[in-house]
This record gives sequence, structure tokens and C-alpha cells, in this order.
Amino acid sequence: MPTPQQLLENNKAWAKQREQQSPGFFAKLNEQQTPKYMWIGCSDSRVPANEIVGLAPGEIFVQRNIANQVHHTDLNCLSGVQFAVDVLKVEHIIVTGHYNCGGVQAAITSQHFGIVDNWIRGIRDHFHQQQESFIGLSLEETADRMVELNVIKQVENLSHTRIVQKAWEEGRPLEIHGWVYRLSTGIIKDLDVSRKHADDIEPVYRSVPRL
Repeated sequence: MPTPQQLLENNKAWAKQREQQSPGFFAKLNEQQTPKYMWIGCSDSRVPANEIVGLAPGEIFVQRNIANQVHHTDLNCLSGVQFAVDVLKVEHIIVTGHYNCGGVQAAITSQHFGIVDNWIRGIRDHFHQQQESFIGLSLEETADRMVELNVIKQVENLSHTRIVQKAWEEGRPLEIHGWVYRLSTGIIKDLDVSRKHADDIEPVYRSVPRL
């Protein structure tokens, strides 16, 4: 394992190589970030957002947490979403989970790790509610399906936020997508659960216009 000092040396080598490949790269990057995409992904170190979709630094705004969740009480995530939507004017928010997710596996196999249990409680509750979805599946297949269901749930949660609905009300282009990345192949699966406007969500969650 490299030492922190070696990481700093790696950084210098990387910066030098990047500048040689694209002269003026950092000067341009320093001017302004204007990404069209926001990525809400898992904290797992094996899922680097920029790399797996072939984007350069500055082209995707990233928010990460354990098991790529969107909690309505998580001011960290919601602040990131609001900045992305209202300030950066992103046009796509992509919730990306990954198969073999430790957070999801912990939730469905009753593993306990202390305070993390509170964070993944929503996944555990959702797993309990979706038992019929796992009939006849192996443990591995169940885990994979739960990863997908978790992403779908977070897409729903995100579309229910006032931040997203306000953007839709104002006619701004904003789409929410749900993807899952497979570590063993490097390929992303689109779950086809994209939402583009208020009509894509249940009426009870829609903002009610003021009279």
C-alpha cells in the first residue's frame, strides 16, 4: 500500500502528464464548472463516476454515500442536488447503484455495523416490503434485485423533492435516471425508470399549486 507521501508524488506525476496531454487543461478547469450531469452514487471505491462513463473532471457533479441513497432528511445530499439543479443547471441526475453493494448486502442479511445500521434502515424496510419479488431467487439473485429496487426507490425519492418539482414547474429540462453498474464486467445497466416531468410521479407526491 502506498504511503500518503507517495500519493502526493503520484499526484504530481498525474498533473504533469495531464498537462502534457492537454496543454492548458487545468487553467480551463479552474475557470468554471458547467456540468450537464449530476451523479448520485455509492461511496464504494470501485465505482469511480468519471472513469466508467468516460467523462473528464468538470463534466459531472458527484454526490456519493453508502448505497447511493436519497433521504429526505439528508441535508448533505439535498444541498448537493439543489446546487446542481439551481446553480449549475444540470439537465440529468443519474442515481447509480452497483451489484455486490456491501450496504445492500448488510441490509438484507441482517448484518449490523453500528451507526451504519441507521443509514441503511430504509433499504432493510424496503426489502421487507418487497418479499414477493424474491420468491424463487438465490441469495445472490436476491441481492442483485434488491440493488435494482434500491436504485428505483431513490429515483422516486429524488423526484418527490421540492427541488426537482420546482425545476419541472418552471419548465427547465431535467431528467432523473436509474442505473446499476456491474463490477465484474464494467458495464452499466439502464433500469428504464427515467422521470422527466411531474406527470411521471404519483399525484399524492406532486406539489399542489397555491390558490
